[in-house]
Amino acid sequence: MRPRDVVELLVLAALWGAAFLFMRIAAPVFGPIALVFIRLTGAALLLVPLLAARGELAALRRHWRPIAIVGVVNSALPFLCFAYAALSITAGLAAIFNSATPLFAAIVAWLWLGDRLTPLRVAGLAIGFAGVLWLGWDKAEFKPGGSAWAIGACLLATMSYGIAPNLTKRHLAGVPPLAVAAGSQVAAAVLLALPALVAWPAAAPSTHAWVVAGLLAIFGTGLAYILYFRLIANAGPTNAVAVTYLVPLFAVLWGGIFLDERLTPTIVAGCAVIFVGTALATGVLAPRRTTAGVEAAATSTRR
Repeated sequence: MRPRDVVELLVLAALWGAAFLFMRIAAPVFGPIALVFIRLTGAALLLVPLLAARGELAALRRHWRPIAIVGVVNSALPFLCFAYAALSITAGLAAIFNSATPLFAAIVAWLWLGDRLTPLRVAGLAIGFAGVLWLGWDKAEFKPGGSAWAIGACLLATMSYGIAPNLTKRHLAGVPPLAVAAGSQVAAAVLLALPALVAWPAAAPSTHAWVVAGLLAIFGTGLAYILYFRLIANAGPTNAVAVTYLVPLFAVLWGGIFLDERLTPTIVAGCAVIFVGTALATGVLAPRRTTAGVEAAATSTRR
């Protein structure tokens, strides 16, 4: 990659890592549904004008049905799950579970699209899921408000992210990626408009909470999508997927700096196991890369 691409990769990882921090701060104030609606609406307000400036609104109109489905699978559902999880687990831990997305993407690609799984990739899936189960078992608490339900929500979100790129590949091949990103945010925001109105917080959120929610929408979602698609175009999807490994590092860093979140040896070890498994499952550590799983993971827009 060019030095400029490396810089953009680091900025993107920092933004998506910060998204977990923003959710951790704002979710208790707004509630998951209202916060996600704000996130989606702000991102749509940034992305749709950009899509219009590029003359690609026609693609959004032609493919609005599958784009709307992607909006549910790739935005509304996982955003809600992670916002709910932010109520009871740290930003860093949520981001580590999110890093298992390529594992689910590889499984779905194998079951749905017939993507071939080599013995090395199968071993990677086994290792990666072992890391997920290890962390989940260590951190799970089933008491009311405990972390077990939050961890389950993270895994549901990660599974949804794993389905989304394969869904996009099957039904939206050739559609401009920005049209998919912008349209999915609009569709998800429309879907959550009424639930957000019902679940709107009774007490007026503070200015600080609104600022954090705005940062999540504009920087952690809208601007991050723009950088992500630039990276795919300039450096290729195989290089873009490297952001998966960097996001938890920044989420842990921001959580430690701003929220005094503690990083335990178990979390570090579990994270390392997930990373190794994901690298093997996506072909990153293979002698010859099998790029289908990597591209599927890279074309998923998430966090």
